[in-house]
Amino acid sequence: MKPLFLLAVLSALLFTSIKAQSPDFAIEFEKFTLDNGLEVIFHKDYSDPVVAVNLTFHVGSSHELPHRTGFAHLFEHLLFLESENLGRGGLDAMSARIGGSGANGSTSRDRTNYFQTVPNDALEKMIWAEADKLGFFINTVNEAVLEKEKQVVKNEKRQGVDNAPYGHTFYVTHKALYPEGHPYSWQVIGSLEHLQAATLDDVYAFYNDWYVPNNATLVIAGDFDSDQARAWVHHYFDEIPRGREIPEIVPLPVTLSETPKLYHEDNFARLPELRYTWPTVERFHPDSYALEILTELLASGKNAPLYQVLVEEMEITASPFMFNYTAERAGEVILGVRAFPGIALDRAAEGIEAAFTRFEEDGFSENDLQRVKAGLETDYYNQLSSVLGKAIQLADYNILSGDPDYINAEIRHLLDVTADDVMRVFHQYIRGKHHVATSFVPRGQSELVLSGSVVAEVTIEPIVEGAEGEEFELPPDTPFERTPSRIDRSVEPPYGPEPQVNVPEVYITELVNGVQLFGIETFELPLVQFNLRIDGGQLLDAGAAPGTANMAASMLMRGTAHRTAAELEEAIDLLGARLNVNAGRQEITVSGTVLTRNLPDLMLLVEEVLLQPRWDEREFELARQGIASAIAQQMGNPNSIAALQFNELLYGEGHVLAGSVLGTAESVQALTLDGVRSWYEANISANLATFHIAGGVTQTEAKAVLDPLARAMPNHNLSTPVVPEARPAAGGRVYFYDVPNASQSVVRIGYLALAETDPDFYPATVMNYILGGGGFASRLTQELREGRGYTYGIGSSFSGGTAAGPFTINTGVRSNITFEAVALIREILAEYGDTYTAEDLENTKSFLLKSNARAFETLGAKLNIAQTMSRYDWLASYIQEREQIVRNMTLERIQDLGRTLADPDRMIYLIVGDAATQRDRLEELGLGEVIEL
Repeated sequence: MKPLFLLAVLSALLFTSIKAQSPDFAIEFEKFTLDNGLEVIFHKDYSDPVVAVNLTFHVGSSHELPHRTGFAHLFEHLLFLESENLGRGGLDAMSARIGGSGANGSTSRDRTNYFQTVPNDALEKMIWAEADKLGFFINTVNEAVLEKEKQVVKNEKRQGVDNAPYGHTFYVTHKALYPEGHPYSWQVIGSLEHLQAATLDDVYAFYNDWYVPNNATLVIAGDFDSDQARAWVHHYFDEIPRGREIPEIVPLPVTLSETPKLYHEDNFARLPELRYTWPTVERFHPDSYALEILTELLASGKNAPLYQVLVEEMEITASPFMFNYTAERAGEVILGVRAFPGIALDRAAEGIEAAFTRFEEDGFSENDLQRVKAGLETDYYNQLSSVLGKAIQLADYNILSGDPDYINAEIRHLLDVTADDVMRVFHQYIRGKHHVATSFVPRGQSELVLSGSVVAEVTIEPIVEGAEGEEFELPPDTPFERTPSRIDRSVEPPYGPEPQVNVPEVYITELVNGVQLFGIETFELPLVQFNLRIDGGQLLDAGAAPGTANMAASMLMRGTAHRTAAELEEAIDLLGARLNVNAGRQEITVSGTVLTRNLPDLMLLVEEVLLQPRWDEREFELARQGIASAIAQQMGNPNSIAALQFNELLYGEGHVLAGSVLGTAESVQALTLDGVRSWYEANISANLATFHIAGGVTQTEAKAVLDPLARAMPNHNLSTPVVPEARPAAGGRVYFYDVPNASQSVVRIGYLALAETDPDFYPATVMNYILGGGGFASRLTQELREGRGYTYGIGSSFSGGTAAGPFTINTGVRSNITFEAVALIREILAEYGDTYTAEDLENTKSFLLKSNARAFETLGAKLNIAQTMSRYDWLASYIQEREQIVRNMTLERIQDLGRTLADPDRMIYLIVGDAATQRDRLEELGLGEVIEL
């Protein structure tokens, strides 16, 4: 023990300067306002040659009329499609050419934003495009465009609400929590009935009211010249006219005079869930910060009373959840208990009451308060780790608080919360106060609902067999009246100076015991991310029961020889750290994020976690219950079902990688603590371990901190596990898994293709960019989403490893066009090689080469470089080698790859959906009789 102690002291001494000298972190910015009211914020960040551009409007679902909901979210979609000078699909095409992250957006109750990160030579192009969105868009929207996008929004609702377990919970809750007509009483996605009834005049009126310069904030963050950017902003935005005066938003908090109790029998839920929602205060209200900390103290962690009562004592759930959900006009606190199968929700209610009583009587310790604050501080830094994160936060604070400096102030408000503040808001807003109680239970299990509950009103879309009434054709070109402009906006601006791509320098060194360390030094934020990969994982379940590796990983975080599970968690949280141990398909990974100053202390805890697990019988049973609950939930989620079934088709029944890393309900039940411990002792070995680290720590400091752990690891000189040969199902066939009454069909198409080490792997990803890897610019998206409105999203990818990995096309389509969607995908695949053009190749090269400017920005991206190098024994030059593959790629090579690797007849076609309405039509694909799973 003495040498380890001395090394720990040495590592702490090396970090003394960091602890003593870390300044208070602050985001600096400049703000100015145009004459038309547009507010502009610049944030300079020179760490990478990229810029994030974020245009945010102060309009969300709360600005809609009660009988015309869903418009703000609809415009989130429409504003990507076309503008007068970019043309239809022009923004997506330009994003691809310039190497952007892809134009994206989001809608909340209170604001809608549009954002993208691009290489900094494309900044003028982005400012031009955002100005076109703001001032030169609405004339391009016609009836056909509107109807098509309505179908896309319908698919989004089917995917995220109708076809998801517990998907209708917020709808039921908010109708009961807020009075009729309150702007938070409807959902952001709105009513499909309202959308379908919306006219072109309705849409134009909503746009003209809210999408105006004096209701918007433009943020540019990254590496750019401020004077030049300011000139461009004035050039492109100045002439866009100011809109009407925007009414001031005032808080509209609500109170309840009773506790409504509502229930719904959920077609997809496999576990009963009780949820309480209390009305509270709006965002930035002084009490919102204490409520944030209160929810953490009540539910998060093993010291939390809700965890102690519901998980450890009553054993009715794996983990309760509680969070503070604030918005501009009002807020709410939400508490949920997803109970184990067959548990009556009255028991959950009893447990909540007991936990609240315990909290009221016992309170909480100063350590508990500090661990919550430390975690919030780490989360704060994490959300600012990219220029896009900073751009989004600056805009949101400016829009919602009127002061972008809240990006620096809000964390201070959280850290200033006192114990008295927490107890006061507990009694003022939660304890004994009226709330909405919802019970969502599996279909046919209404006996489990909370006593006194009544049926909630939930509209379920009927499933029909065909697509009649939902077909439409977009005209090839839409005539519209062009908006006058003082400048020529029809020509895309030129590129600026070519960015100097900063490929991170990766150091490779050897720790004691032969463990390799791959690291990257970067000091922008006072954060460090790391992971320790130990080869094996699920692969080693081949000699044990399925789920053994996952159970072993779970047990490592459930206490050490010197600390109970609660004491371990508290020690980690007090450092403001996030630490996880996970079993993957081919590895076990210990990963974490921590404030730089606390890295030495965290690594001492990692040593305990990895090498001195507690092996507590009680914790083992709690872990078993939690895993069994997760397995049950998988079988109620069509997307999870599709992932599991597709794996089995790819690898073959009985293959170690064919099943879930969690195992099966039966195998998990059969696991023993002694068996899992034996697996751990046999398979955790230094010669299978590799460290990766990125952040504000030097190579010398990292080695000093990590050497003690490496020295202490056992070394069994094990062979690296090898993936057994797969026995995939027959290609060119359709496989169907029935989920009765599913409103969407989940589609997985693909086959077991290439290892990442295969010489054709990266050329295959280059080939796939235009097919389905290029986001909105891809053919699959343009045809199925933008052209037909069949889906909310679709993509394709090659995912390899040291062994062959799958090529996969992944989408969810509305049930009544399942056949049409699969037939169209087959057609696109069949024609892809022959129809791939020189322009496609030019766009692919432009994207893949230019996007490297933003490929290494975040700590996670940097860490991924180190992991890729270690996994495949590659040098850092693999990045330049891949660039050279792109530069040398020819049209003929891409076409050949498309014909062979995208051949539709080698694919497995898996459909998870409603067999009664969709199965029989799929036989018209000509792929033989549909095989039911």
